[in-house]
Amino acid sequence: MSTGQSQTDAPIRSLRGVKILGSGRYVPERVVTNHDLCEMLGFDPEWIVNRTGIHERRFAPPHQATSDLGTAAAERCLADAGCDPGEVDLLVVGTMTPDMAFPSTGCLIQDRMKLRCPAFDLQAACAGFMYAMLTAAQFVAAGTSKRALAIGADCNSRVINPGDQKSYPLFGDGAGAVLLGPGEPEQGFLAYQLGSDGSGGDLLNRPACGSRLPPSSEALTQGLHYLTMDGRAVFKWAVRMLADSSSAVLEHAGQTIDDVRWFIPHQANIRIIHAASDVLGFRREKVFKNLEKYGNTSGGSIPIAFDELRRDDQIQSGDLLLLSGFGAGLAWGTALLRY
Repeated sequence: MSTGQSQTDAPIRSLRGVKILGSGRYVPERVVTNHDLCEMLGFDPEWIVNRTGIHERRFAPPHQATSDLGTAAAERCLADAGCDPGEVDLLVVGTMTPDMAFPSTGCLIQDRMKLRCPAFDLQAACAGFMYAMLTAAQFVAAGTSKRALAIGADCNSRVINPGDQKSYPLFGDGAGAVLLGPGEPEQGFLAYQLGSDGSGGDLLNRPACGSRLPPSSEALTQGLHYLTMDGRAVFKWAVRMLADSSSAVLEHAGQTIDDVRWFIPHQANIRIIHAASDVLGFRREKVFKNLEKYGNTSGGSIPIAFDELRRDDQIQSGDLLLLSGFGAGLAWGTALLRY
């Protein structure tokens, strides 16, 4: 089923007085290049580059799970912010590949880091970090959190089908984190939109290993425990969503593309990013891209990109950043952040 819902139907809000105090990222050491995929599975390296823009990605080794990636990113985030773990009073994790159904990956990370705070997961697939960050920001803005840790982390290599030459090369593993706290009135999210359209749920899903279709030998034999995707339909929706939602958020905030220092879209596919940024009118040099190194890291995508920019001194106080995550659900989250 294709989705026809307009992205502008979802409400747009603002959330000011929130500041990003620090950030961190982590990707596994193992690099899997397109040529590695050619040797292992017979994939065409040039096809992968031409269709996706991806040259390599990171895969976690067997002993690492999503909580391990998230913990490493969070530890680097707290070190960057100069924040003691004891100061963290909230932990929100956006992931679609939890270590297990329960307990939550957030609780596992909380225990690993010896945090003393509530911890929980949000599942919004590749929009997971945007949902997690904006949820954590709500607590800060309401005065019920002073140091809120938001993590986006995924081990996609565990749920992609090695036999699917169209989707397997797209994904990689990684995690990123930001620490949020109270800021000045002019800081924070000048405008944001969270949206979902469940009518498109069948376009990108993982059919088995839930309560609808529990694990079984038959399900495993059929490969139903792997991610499935209608690539063409998702591509069309993503381009439209990215352009429409970004335009709506900018208009609500009274800003233009010329005011934006960086456009940081979810790193799904270079063709999606270029198509949407061209519709919006962004110059390519203002659109951040790192998917050639990491592929689509789902929940880790945007915080990894954000941390790269910060640590390269490409973001200054007062800069406007346009961030947008989108994926299965169908779900999306777009925000204009005054750093």
